[in-house]
Amino acid sequence: MKQKLTVDLEKDLKLPGNVWRFGDDIDTDAVIPGKYLTINKPDELARHAFEGVRPEFARGVKAGDIIVAGFNFGCGSSREHAPLALKGARVKCIIAKSFARIFFRNAINIGLPLLECPDTDKIEESDHIEVDFGSGLITNVTKNETYQATPLPDFVRGIVDAGGLIGYAQKMIE
Repeated sequence: MKQKLTVDLEKDLKLPGNVWRFGDDIDTDAVIPGKYLTINKPDELARHAFEGVRPEFARGVKAGDIIVAGFNFGCGSSREHAPLALKGARVKCIIAKSFARIFFRNAINIGLPLLECPDTDKIEESDHIEVDFGSGLITNVTKNETYQATPLPDFVRGIVDAGGLIGYAQKMIE
């Protein structure tokens, strides 16, 4: 059975997602160890996500869960496998204080939504949050708090909505 790997930002992200909390400087080797770089299928990569630093992640992550992190998420090598593994795990989105630039671009290119928010330290493991990509508003349902993230520009949201850059380009020529 083929899993859904695209996100409807207006619909899917309004449902609360369970939070997986990470710190600063989470590098792409932590997301997916180098020994799995021969795998290119997102669902297979997902089975090894965070294997060396958080082995319970791959077994416990559920479709619609959200990763929340500190500064410089996705630093390290420019491998596309890291965001592919997280998309394969059906992570709804990643919210961090900042992202490594190449990780940010790779994630958007494959249709994995990201938001930068200065208040990620207020969001705890297992909180349930909702995300509004249009406004950048994050609602912590567990704590009844809201945080403001930098909204994605419309054209970037269009790429994510299309499932990535290839889907976006295909829509543009149709």
